[in-house]
Amino acid sequence: MSQDKVTRETIAKQISIEFGIAYSSIYKKIDRILEIWGNEITNSDSSISNIGSFKIKKKNDRIGRNPKTKEEYVIKSRKVISFKKSNKLVL
Repeated sequence: MSQDKVTRETIAKQISIEFGIAYSSIYKKIDRILEIWGNEITNSDSSISNIGSFKIKKKNDRIGRNPKTKEEYVIKSRKVISFKKSNKLVL
């Protein structure tokens, strides 16, 4: 799995091949895990041992500009997830 982007599909395929379990079953389980984790992180900061921590940060309104037309517009405030890797995680 040495890719730039990891998707549910690639993870499900890899697990399916490695453990001989049906792809559809694995995909549903991965989907459910990500759903639970997504709900958890929206409520509070979250961390996974030896991997890292996820925090929700609020970005304020700001002025953006269309590079082609140079037209300015307001980018609304939003929440983003930031990740800080654990010191034990070796990449």
